[in-house]
Amino acid sequence: MRNGFKVFDTDTHIRPSAESISPYLDPSVRESIPDLEDHRVEIRIGMAGEVRQPPYRHWYRFGRGGEGWGSGTPRVLGEAGPREGAHRDFQTFMGGRFPTEGGGDYDVEARIRDMDEEGTDVQFIVNSGGAGQRDPSLEMEFVKAQHRYLNDFCGAYPHRLKTCLHVTSRAIDESIAEMRRWGREPWCVAIFPHLPMDFPLDHPDLNPLWAAAAEEGLAVIHHSGAGGYPGYRDLWENPFLGRLAGHPWGAMRAVASFVGGGIMDRFSTLRFGILECGFGWLPFWARRMDDQAVYMGHVAENLEYKLSEYLTSGRFFAGTVLHEGQEMVKMVDDLMGDHVLTFGSDYPHSESRFPDSVDLVLSWDSLTPDRKRKLFWDNPVAFFGEP
Repeated sequence: MRNGFKVFDTDTHIRPSAESISPYLDPSVRESIPDLEDHRVEIRIGMAGEVRQPPYRHWYRFGRGGEGWGSGTPRVLGEAGPREGAHRDFQTFMGGRFPTEGGGDYDVEARIRDMDEEGTDVQFIVNSGGAGQRDPSLEMEFVKAQHRYLNDFCGAYPHRLKTCLHVTSRAIDESIAEMRRWGREPWCVAIFPHLPMDFPLDHPDLNPLWAAAAEEGLAVIHHSGAGGYPGYRDLWENPFLGRLAGHPWGAMRAVASFVGGGIMDRFSTLRFGILECGFGWLPFWARRMDDQAVYMGHVAENLEYKLSEYLTSGRFFAGTVLHEGQEMVKMVDDLMGDHVLTFGSDYPHSESRFPDSVDLVLSWDSLTPDRKRKLFWDNPVAFFGEP
């Protein structure tokens, strides 16, 4: 709590190392991948840009990279091509000091101390899912191991640490089984769909996932990344354009697909939200969707509401990003209602303002105390449930 406000941070992250995941892997994984330890890469840079020192921890990697703006040789805007020997530097840390080492991997107590320092009561944690294994069954084993790891990590403080289950169209039955296993645990509040390139979020094959999520009371989140969003192949080799456009592009497509595909009609209790994708574009997108659904068509037939009305229905939520500021929050509240936006810090990533993220929002004097209370607590609770 900070200055009388309870705080539920809806956009934080965890990325467990191979050392953290390894004890949770089923023995069949080592039988299938006898050279498993050869697929580890050193973690030389931390999630906020910290330069790590030996002995390094590691991540498992299986060569499914090569997609998105983070993997190619970067070009500086205004230049004809990449400079010789160019490489992408890690992004600039935007906070006051680095988060405590281990809080995003192996040390739950360090994470809780950071939360207490910042004034955060509850965190929702976006987790990275699998390890990039090409074989869907083996990839799912890494996902299951991560869920077991999260049960221990978040289960140490289940009313303060909340997270999601990784689900995928590559293994629908296994994804549903994971929802049945973990969906009623107090730390488990959402699912995070991961789809192959060009597989639509509104595809009917995913209906069993939405049905299971609704039955278990789990929200559905979208969080864009460095690959897989619209236009990722055509960013002119520039990381600035990639990071600038990728997150909102991906969320715009996801929102239009989810509501335009009729998913919120078919599953009338399902809650859907976007995280770390910007939010100031929401009023524009809501009105454009309404117009284009009539002008262009090709959305689900017999929708119960206008597309914009799904976004203001109380079942859609959007995490804030701090750089858009109080004016943008006020605009979205005024145009769409003050029940949509949720506070997000991006801890422990470099875009967070740790340890000052909560204090920054508290300083926004154009927001009334009631709107701050909804942003910090009421709306996150409506999205993810009472902690």
